[in-house]
Amino acid sequence: MITIEERFCELHPRSMAFYERSQHSFPSGITHDVRLLRPSPIYVERASGSRKWDVDGNEIVDYVMGHGALLLGHSHPSLIEAVTEQVDKGTHYGANHELELSWSRAVGDLMPSAEAVCFTSSGTEATQMAIRLARAYTGRDKIIKFDHHFHGWTDCLVGRRAQGSAMPRAPGVPQGTLINTISVHQSDLDTVRKWLMAREIAAVILEPTGASWGTWPLDSSLLAELRTITKQIGTLLIFDEVVTGFRVSSGGAQQQYNVMPDLTTLAKILAGGLPGGAVVGSSDFLSMIEFREDAEWNSHRRVAHPGTYNANPLSAAAGIAMLSQLGNGQLHLRADGHNRRLVMEMNAILARHGVAGCVYGLASYFHILLGKDCPRPIDGVEWPIQKIALRNYPTMEGTLALSFRQAMLNHNVDLMGQASAGVAGGFVSAVHTDDDIDRTLVAFEASLKEMATEKVLV
Repeated sequence: MITIEERFCELHPRSMAFYERSQHSFPSGITHDVRLLRPSPIYVERASGSRKWDVDGNEIVDYVMGHGALLLGHSHPSLIEAVTEQVDKGTHYGANHELELSWSRAVGDLMPSAEAVCFTSSGTEATQMAIRLARAYTGRDKIIKFDHHFHGWTDCLVGRRAQGSAMPRAPGVPQGTLINTISVHQSDLDTVRKWLMAREIAAVILEPTGASWGTWPLDSSLLAELRTITKQIGTLLIFDEVVTGFRVSSGGAQQQYNVMPDLTTLAKILAGGLPGGAVVGSSDFLSMIEFREDAEWNSHRRVAHPGTYNANPLSAAAGIAMLSQLGNGQLHLRADGHNRRLVMEMNAILARHGVAGCVYGLASYFHILLGKDCPRPIDGVEWPIQKIALRNYPTMEGTLALSFRQAMLNHNVDLMGQASAGVAGGFVSAVHTDDDIDRTLVAFEASLKEMATEKVLV
């Protein structure tokens, strides 16, 4: 009988040929860590709506969705129109333009804490700017982050905490840089309080739904507690809503849970799938960027804000077209509804076949954990956090995760996640259909059966 991997190779010969060539150009043959897949990642030729077509002609239901950026799916007509119109007018003026004003207003209308906006070119740059603003405003150096929470690849926010240490470690980053970064388990408020009481902490930064866009879910009641503690100590609270912003609700996780951070970092949906990021928040904190009639301020206290592609016209046009459609909540209703069905029926399939594992998520994203006993959502899609004491980041065994990803691609479904890290999941867009969900559920059940036959999944 042909194996899952052998079938994968049969279905993707051109992708494998491209991958062979790419290894002469890129480290490991890839341009983003999460795209690593053995024996070969797929190479995509075109995409439209909820589907994409690889170079081997396979029509794939897509849940990667531009790493979560495409709430309207691929090549949505409104975004094509906006970007095409702007290309004719110019892609980079090297000057201010009206679109940046409209874009900032669209952000402010949706994001509750956005009194002021500072555009950047990416989510990583946004988190870097937010940290710099917090340090400049408070005059403090230390930052608290939470284990496995992802904030891009800026030096002070990367790395993992070594056993018995509060300080993360990261190859290529000097320990002198990381000495001001304290990494804490995401539910360990006692440790956070102890550090805050020393009044050395400039900011606490976190993903408000939990590590890696909720792969490791966070009890939302902790957000209000963090807000209270940080405000008492004069420490800034930063929400990294690069993924959750405009997805968990039109106003992000902060609107969903009614907790207002001091600063918020945004990207992905913000720019409608084009490159673009932002720091938003209180005018008091963002005023650290402003020029003043004070030479001492401008030379020694002001936080610089360069960036060749900040608020570039193309990203602004796409961002306006995207955000202008979020106000009535209909896009979220569609995406969230399909995600709810997907999660509930995947869990029903696991139960029917007696497979250990669970599927869970929030709003319009989902995570899949196979081969481990875990509680399944009772009603809806959220992990019942109150019933578990989850001490470690939830991952699948590597061989199982790889086999699962290959099997799903064999059935023309592409999931978000890094198989080598043991994670899988995806983003549901507002243009996914009942047919997409039907196909995905058939693929899921077939994949589980094939993995059981190969004894990868028991």
